[in-house]
Amino acid sequence: MKDFPGTPGTLLALALRISQFVFAAGSIASMATTPSFFNFTAFCYLIASMGLQVIWSFGIALLDAYAYVSKKVLHNAVLVSLFVVGDWVTATLSLAAASSSAGITVLYFNDLGHCHFGEECQKYQISVALAFLSWLPISISSLIMLWLLAAG
Repeated sequence: MKDFPGTPGTLLALALRISQFVFAAGSIASMATTPSFFNFTAFCYLIASMGLQVIWSFGIALLDAYAYVSKKVLHNAVLVSLFVVGDWVTATLSLAAASSSAGITVLYFNDLGHCHFGEECQKYQISVALAFLSWLPISISSLIMLWLLAAG
């Protein structure tokens, strides 16, 4: 398998995983601090999806950090296949959750004018923005993993 930036065990891969983790955790924290997010199914789905993203990204970041520190190469075909499936599943779930939450945020709070709680509405918007920001590095990671699998 080829060795290029972003492959498991490199500094770029670690940076991508940490950014996924930070943005997803921020999205959860912003949404969970609102008193009524559980009234909206899309927001509950966002919490669940970002929770999965946090667990996946943290676990893979630990693996990347270990590989980077010990100078190990993580190009085992089975391991890369697992990374590909995990990245694509979490990327798809994250994008779907962010998009559905963004749709509810725009519909309910802007179009229908039901946003009478200024701080709560801002937290919903921040959470959705952070969810989209967590999707960017996971999409990059998933493309790199697919490229690595195809090259090997």
